[in-house]
Amino acid sequence: RCISIFFVEFQAYFGQDYARTAWIHSIVDCATMLCAPLGSLISNHVSCQVGIMLGGLLASAGLILSSFATSLEHLYLSLGVLTGLGFALCYSPAIAMVGKYFNKRKALAYGIAMSGSGIGTFILAPVVQLLIEQFSWRGALLILGGFVLNLCVCGALMRPIALKEDHKTASEFLEQDYVPEAQKQDLKQMSICSPLIKVWSHECLCYCSWKEYDFLLMPGFMVLAVSVLFMAYGCSPLFVYLVPYALSVGVSHHQAAFLMSILGVIDIIGNITFGWLTDRRCLKKHRHFCYLFAVGMDGLCCLFLPVLQNFPLLVPFSFTFGYFDGAYVTLIPVVTADVVGTSSLSSALGVVYFLHAIPYLVSPPVAGWLVDTTGSYTASFLLCGFSMMFSSTLLCFARLARKIKRTHLQSLTNDTGTKQHICTNGAIAYSVTAELDQKDVEFLAVDTNSYSNR
Repeated sequence: RCISIFFVEFQAYFGQDYARTAWIHSIVDCATMLCAPLGSLISNHVSCQVGIMLGGLLASAGLILSSFATSLEHLYLSLGVLTGLGFALCYSPAIAMVGKYFNKRKALAYGIAMSGSGIGTFILAPVVQLLIEQFSWRGALLILGGFVLNLCVCGALMRPIALKEDHKTASEFLEQDYVPEAQKQDLKQMSICSPLIKVWSHECLCYCSWKEYDFLLMPGFMVLAVSVLFMAYGCSPLFVYLVPYALSVGVSHHQAAFLMSILGVIDIIGNITFGWLTDRRCLKKHRHFCYLFAVGMDGLCCLFLPVLQNFPLLVPFSFTFGYFDGAYVTLIPVVTADVVGTSSLSSALGVVYFLHAIPYLVSPPVAGWLVDTTGSYTASFLLCGFSMMFSSTLLCFARLARKIKRTHLQSLTNDTGTKQHICTNGAIAYSVTAELDQKDVEFLAVDTNSYSNR
C-alpha cells in the first residue's frame, strides 16, 4: 500500500502521465493475486515455511532491483512482477494457516493476523515519505528491500498443523477400487497428501487435485467469485490515487502521507473490532451480511470522496474508509470458509485472491485514463464506488434468494408429509402411502401384528 507514495515521485522523474505510472501499482497487485494459487499449491504440497521464505527472497530482490530502474518498463518487471510474485507466495499460505489454528473465534483471529497490513501502512507511510526526502526514491526502495527480507524470518517461524479434515482425502482415496492393496497398506501409514511423499500414483495425484478444487462448481462460490471481481475493481484505485488527489486539492506532502497513516491505523481497528463483533453469538450467523455491509459502506465513501476537497474533510474519509476496508478484508477468509469449508480453505483463498488479479491490473490505469481525459478524479471515484456497491448488492440478492428458496422448501416439506392409511383385511394389512411429490401410490403388505410408521 505504501507504493502509492512513490506514485508522484515516479511520475515526476520519468515524466509520464497518470495512466502509464499507475501500471506499476496495478502489476504489483495483479501479480500478487494472480499467483496466489501458486502460494496455496506450494503450501499444500511442500510447506508453508518454504513458500513464505521463497516469497520473501523474491519480494526483496524485486525492491532492490527497482532501486536501479532507468525506465517505467524496468519498474513494471522488478517492482511489479517480481515483488508481486514474492508477496503472492507469502500471502495466501499465511492467511490459510490462521483458519487451521482457530475455529470458535476465527473472525477475531483473522482480524488480529491481518491487522499487520494496517500496522505497516500506519508506520511505513510517514517513514517512506521521510526516506524519499532523505535518500530519494531509489534509496527508499533499497532500504525497503532489506526490510522485506524479514519475511524469511516470519516464514521460518511458521508451524503448520494437520487437521482431521486433512486425512479425509486419504480415507476416501483408499476406498477406491483402483488402488492396489499393497499401496493401500503403505498409504495407511501416512497422509495421502503429506509433503514430499514418494509413493503418489498418477491416480492419487489426480484425485487429490480434483478434491482440492471441487468447490469451483458450487453455486455459492460462483456468486462469491463474481462479487469479488467487482469489489476488487472498486477498492484498488483509491490506494493509488488518495495521495495524488490530496495533493491536487492543496494538501501538503506530509499531510497526504498522514492520510495514508490514518487509513492504516483505522484499518487495524477495523480488522480487530469487526472480527471480535462478528464472533459474538448474535452476529456469528450473520457474518455474510456484515461483510456485505462493510463493502457497501466503502463504496458509499468512494461516492462522496469527490466533494471532499480539503484536509479536514479528508481525515473523516480516511477514518471511515479505513475502518470498513479492514472490516471486509477480515471477513473475506471467514465468508470463504463458510462457503467451501475449512478443508478447502487454502485452495479456495488462492482462487479468491486470484480473482482479484484482473481488476487490480486494469482498474488503476482505467482510473488514470479517466483522470487524464476528464481532468478530475470525479469519474474515477464514482466508478469505484458504484462497483463496490454492485458487489455488495449482488451478494445480498443471492443470499436472499437462497434463503427464500430454503424457506419455500421447508414449508413444502411441512405441508406435504407422508399420509398413512392402514386397511385391515383378515390377516393382512395394507399400508397405503401417498407422497406429495409423487403421483404413484405404494401398497405395502405388512403383518397385522406390526405396521410401518413410514
